[in-house]
Amino acid sequence: MNAEELLIYITTWCGDCRRVLTYLDAHGVAYHSINIDSDPEAARLVRQLNNGFRSVPTLIFPNGRVLVEPDLNQLQKALSQEHSVASPPDAQIPDDLD
Repeated sequence: MNAEELLIYITTWCGDCRRVLTYLDAHGVAYHSINIDSDPEAARLVRQLNNGFRSVPTLIFPNGRVLVEPDLNQLQKALSQEHSVASPPDAQIPDDLD
């Protein structure tokens, strides 16, 4: 797994999970999916993030933002914000923003 990849917690039977994965694949978004039905630690994390519920899909962006059960509009907005905030590693921060 790459630290710059989106983490997505899923189950194989979840229609919303398949919809989100299809969208990510169609848009060339790098991600790492984890099936909470076969990974007890992942299931614990999802419950911790979602007040005890096994809510999927649960997405964790590289910047730490968590998005739970998004519709495609919410997902698109979150992805565009993620990419617009990111800057190249060699980018210089203007002096007036320090």
